[in-house]
Amino acid sequence: MPTAMLNLIFAPLSEDFFLRALVAILLCGVSAACLGTYIVVRRMAFISTALTHSILPGIVAAALLGFSLYAGALVAALLTAAGVAWISGRKGNSEDSAIGVMLSVMFALGIALMSVGHAWRDFTGLLFGSIVSVGMADLGLIALTSFIVLLVLRALHKELELASFDEEYAQLIGAKPSVLRMVLLVLIALAAVASVRLVGALLTTALFVIPSATGIRLGKSLAQAMSWSALFAAVGGISGLYLSYYISGVPSGAAIVLCCATPYFLVRILK
Repeated sequence: MPTAMLNLIFAPLSEDFFLRALVAILLCGVSAACLGTYIVVRRMAFISTALTHSILPGIVAAALLGFSLYAGALVAALLTAAGVAWISGRKGNSEDSAIGVMLSVMFALGIALMSVGHAWRDFTGLLFGSIVSVGMADLGLIALTSFIVLLVLRALHKELELASFDEEYAQLIGAKPSVLRMVLLVLIALAAVASVRLVGALLTTALFVIPSATGIRLGKSLAQAMSWSALFAAVGGISGLYLSYYISGVPSGAAIVLCCATPYFLVRILK
């Protein structure tokens, strides 16, 4: 391999912030892709978008009040999930309309809070992602969150797989699909909060959906689809970090999403 190419690969690894971002995107990418496989199979992409976008007001409010950004984001995401469940449970309201209402309200609230706090520039990294913003404390939280997500998915794999493909039979044998759905919503909220530093609040849902949509095209089983999804998320995440590092001004979130989308379109064209 030419020396120039080796320098391009290894030069960023001398930077502490890049190493932290690299570990973080591997953890976030693998856990989000495995979770995303269920999101795509169960056609929950819309609600995952609502949950990831709804963390915006939580982040802004927490920053303005001096609280933990992660705590604020998690509270906002859980409130959105609860709001969707409450609205859709009322007579005459569909889940799609409930999701649309909560997504619009929470995102508008986030924009309003940013305007009130005159903090548009302060939140650019959290909106679009930034590889330099991941500290050791962030890395620890990302590792913990990824571990929890993967542990729960492993523990409930059979039940989630059954409920994803045959909800009526799952209900019949006592698997409780409604409870499993709520578990997935909580996991989406956790994973979205963990990914916000790298990918940004506006693009986090892409980390769930795009690698998983690619993996499902190649996998012959749910386990194979998860493996492919995790691989594409890891490769896309690493490629996106390098792209963001070398092209000044490109947010890491946009770069990661574009690198994850490339194999998706290739697979759609070739297969």
